[in-house]
Amino acid sequence: MGAALRRIQLGNALSAFGNGFTVPYLYVYVAKVRDLGASTAGVVLAMLAVAALVVLPLTGRAIDRRGPLPVAIAGTVSAAVGALGLGLSATEPLVIASAIALGAGIAVIQPALATMIVWCSTTLTRSRAFATQFFLNNLGLGVGGLVGGLLVDETQASSFVRLFAIEAVMFLVLGAAVATVRLPRGPKVEDPVPTEERAKGAWRAMFADRRMVWLCVLGFVLFFACYGQFESGLAAYATEVTRIAPSSLGIALAANTAAIVAAQFVVLKLVEGRRRSRVMALVGMVWTVAWIAAGVSGLVHGAQMVATALLISTYALFGIGESMLSPTVAPLVADLAPPSLIGQYNSAFALVKQLALAVGPAVGALMVGHGMYAAYIGMLVLCALGITGLSLWLGRMLRPAQDNPHRAVAAVPAARVPAEAEAVACGA
Repeated sequence: MGAALRRIQLGNALSAFGNGFTVPYLYVYVAKVRDLGASTAGVVLAMLAVAALVVLPLTGRAIDRRGPLPVAIAGTVSAAVGALGLGLSATEPLVIASAIALGAGIAVIQPALATMIVWCSTTLTRSRAFATQFFLNNLGLGVGGLVGGLLVDETQASSFVRLFAIEAVMFLVLGAAVATVRLPRGPKVEDPVPTEERAKGAWRAMFADRRMVWLCVLGFVLFFACYGQFESGLAAYATEVTRIAPSSLGIALAANTAAIVAAQFVVLKLVEGRRRSRVMALVGMVWTVAWIAAGVSGLVHGAQMVATALLISTYALFGIGESMLSPTVAPLVADLAPPSLIGQYNSAFALVKQLALAVGPAVGALMVGHGMYAAYIGMLVLCALGITGLSLWLGRMLRPAQDNPHRAVAAVPAARVPAEAEAVACGA
């Protein structure tokens, strides 16, 4: 890993650490600590998503025209202003405005950092780079949440101001880290310099790429069936049907993070050199087992320990699946993109993720809230099986170098391998 990539990864981990301070407590802070009510808290959470949906369609073009570095720095400044604003705001308009700034900043940072990682890696090193980013993100969020829980006091607004201030500082640290990175003139591909002319038809070009369109459909189902259920439908099912204690739900979430942290690099060694489409198909099977375990946990009456263990295993299996996706999906998005549209492709996929995270919780909460427990589990089992089917179908569309870059490079004559190896990460 090059020095520049290390700086990007370190800054990203620190910003995740800061974000972990506030994410679990935002609703309580707005509704109770600032005494603005549950409705305002709901609007604040919604504005985080709405802001992301508004800025993401514009972010890709900005990245491809200006490069990822200035876009990433702008995102960190916006996120820092929003985080600090949330800590200092005591009125509804200011809290909502701060949430918009925070949501927009975080949304911009994600594709900008993904593009920087692409520029600072090669086809062969990209999977490890994205796996490391995912690992550090989860580790940062987990540790931040634990430390934040020790510092927070619902009776003292000043303790929340401190948390949001720390989050703001961590975003600025990320901005400072990426500002010191010396990026090349473009990605390590044949067409290095993005131009405005190429970016004009970016959306049209992307929609004409059936492989990318199919990957976006697959991505929506992936995020809908996993992240979109964690804090809504699955949590509601766990407490209302499985009837686990809230503290046990916290253990289940911790099991998810622990599975990712423990398994990420073991899984990386197992999936490197294998077809990406087959790895994603296997994720669908793992998550099918996870959702069946969740469904059975609601049927085990009179054996609460068994039910709780099944529910915790659901979260852990999700973590295993996530660790398989991190070195697979994001590198595939980069390898599908034309060199001048890498930012556009990353932003479009981030938009798909955001849409799934907006729709998923609403559907999950609605179904569980209306007692449609069997239909809810059945729908998500079908989604997980759909992931397997969609992945295998996508694999039929991909070129060998896109589906399995390691095998494709191994088939290249030895004289051409050093040329690929020279496309090393950015300078210090």
